[in-house]
Amino acid sequence: FATDIFEQLQKKYSIAYYTSRSRQEFIQDCADKYKDVSIIYRSPESMSVVGPFDADLVSQLPKGLKYIVYCGAGYDTIDVHACDQRQIRVSHTPVAVDDGTADIAVSLILACCRNLIAASDNLRAGRFRSGLLMGTDVQDKVLGIIGAGGIGRTLAKRMSGFDLKKIQYYNRHQLPKEVEEKYNLVYVDFETLLKTSDIISVNCPHTAETTHLLNYREFALMKRGVIIVNTARGKIINEAALVGALERGQVLSAGLDVFENEPVVHPGLLSHPRCVLLPHIGTYTNESQYKMEKLVLDNLVKAIEEDTLLTPVPEHKKYFGQ
Repeated sequence: FATDIFEQLQKKYSIAYYTSRSRQEFIQDCADKYKDVSIIYRSPESMSVVGPFDADLVSQLPKGLKYIVYCGAGYDTIDVHACDQRQIRVSHTPVAVDDGTADIAVSLILACCRNLIAASDNLRAGRFRSGLLMGTDVQDKVLGIIGAGGIGRTLAKRMSGFDLKKIQYYNRHQLPKEVEEKYNLVYVDFETLLKTSDIISVNCPHTAETTHLLNYREFALMKRGVIIVNTARGKIINEAALVGALERGQVLSAGLDVFENEPVVHPGLLSHPRCVLLPHIGTYTNESQYKMEKLVLDNLVKAIEEDTLLTPVPEHKKYFGQ
């Protein structure tokens, strides 16, 4: 997508192109073909071949590697602690993903509230409105945002035009008052958000602490008929618990762009008529991909020319005085 920038970089720097066809071959290539590489451009697509950059793989990366520039905001497929042990610094692409991902979150909220997918299927099957379940208005509802980073705030900005009763959020740390006022956000603790939200949107990073953040206990605390949307990471929700909550009617509808074991999707979600399921397309637009790739390449140039990063992952900001 950012081919205009990449073509200029090709003229300035020596680039080793990724050709490995398996994880084992990549590890072997790190000791040979890629042995002089000092910066790795890591894309999400490489997961299907190389797998995660876990401690084992990080330990076998080229000896002179200094930086990994990652094309994505969520970097849970890279073991940042293992990189630290080798003094490898990691960047990601926050901000660049905010618009596209927030737009999908809004789309999922509307699709769940108004049964849009079921309505479309009904029409195509020749039934028009016959047998179609009633939807619910977005207006006068309480939206709860778990994780008010860039995407969560952009979602709040988008949803502020829908005449909601309140937009509340939970973060590890409360935002400054001026930021809350700018985005019309009200801070609440986690349990209060679960108990009082009509719509819950998951927008936090995936970490060890947020794995199965929404589990059996959490679904039991929610209002009956709540709508759940997840555009963050699939492992934040225990899908088995979500399926159970859907079957009991505790959760009215779920809109998911990410899955616990993607690309595999829980069969209980696939078969449920009130699930809106998308194949992780939050940033799957020309504009989002360009912004992401441009930021990755800007980080790459910054690393080469100034030995620093524009957008290091939070754990590595301390190394760059950020």
